[in-house]
Amino acid sequence: MLIAGFPAGAWGTNCYLVAPAAGEECVIIDPGHQAAQGVEDALRKHRLKPVAVVLTHGHIDHCASVVPVCGAHDVPAWIHPSDRYMMSDPEKALGRSFGAQIMGELTVGEPDDVKELTDGATLALAGMELTVSHAPGHTKGSVTFGLPEAEDIPPILFSGDLLFAGSVGRTDLPGGSHAELLESLGRVCLPLDDSTVVLSGHGSQTTIGQERATNPYLRQVAAGLGEGIASPRRGM
Repeated sequence: MLIAGFPAGAWGTNCYLVAPAAGEECVIIDPGHQAAQGVEDALRKHRLKPVAVVLTHGHIDHCASVVPVCGAHDVPAWIHPSDRYMMSDPEKALGRSFGAQIMGELTVGEPDDVKELTDGATLALAGMELTVSHAPGHTKGSVTFGLPEAEDIPPILFSGDLLFAGSVGRTDLPGGSHAELLESLGRVCLPLDDSTVVLSGHGSQTTIGQERATNPYLRQVAAGLGEGIASPRRGM
């Protein structure tokens, strides 16, 4: 398994390229603000051929480069229907204006081929199977992508802005809900094996075991006390 990740743009959003091995087909996860060049560099370095872009949610820091990346390689983008409007109207999704400096850098709109994600679906892409879990809270259409344990790797969760190392996604933007995020943590994350590697939308990688032991939000949800935790302001 090959996973090439890098932080991109003004918000340091993690973009991932995932493939069975170098020289094979790959999936691109969350090509965000100023990620297009980093994607091209990683494709050349590892001799990869993209077959799809998949998005954990629709915030512009996660999908700002979806149009140029999909267009350059003639591949579809997958997104949950509740967040699809964000690709064409990023400012509405955040309830505020970016200003001309950032908006002038963006190619706003949908790529030519958009496919919609559903909870529990399995995407058979690039010789891999990604399991989709709807995980609202950060946005209404937030999802995670899971890869099962294989011979050379533990299970992997691409958590988007649901779960970070030591924290969780913010819920104060339009469509956010602290209660929904806590429910998603309990339903999506708590049942996973401690060995599951968490690759999130921002920051460093972690494991479910580490977060179960130390993350105050996951600990409180596990104890049934999540309603009393204030939501942080991390991510977009």
